[in-house]
Amino acid sequence: MINPYDLGEIVESVQNVSINSLVRKAKEEFKLQFIKSHLELGGKQILIDTSKTRFGGSRLWFLCPVCNKRKGVLYIGNMKVGCRVCLNLKYRRQRYKGMIESNLQTAFH
Repeated sequence: MINPYDLGEIVESVQNVSINSLVRKAKEEFKLQFIKSHLELGGKQILIDTSKTRFGGSRLWFLCPVCNKRKGVLYIGNMKVGCRVCLNLKYRRQRYKGMIESNLQTAFH
């Protein structure tokens, strides 16, 4: 039977666990383990760096083995590993853009 004068314990006095805090903690622990692990791409050891985000988190980056700059993506091509700039890679649209512009110039001149 419920006693109307028994207010019970208040929420703030009891230990709690939220799913979001567990996930956040697991992600942070995973990041730390990932950073400490040995990462190899195309036979090259790839270093990983971190940067702080605006809201107190951290972001992982690859360090390009050619220019040593932080990159979100590395590529493997022609037996080399590096960022898009170091490997002189172009997006498909960039390749055709120059071809179209040169064709337009010759057509109108």
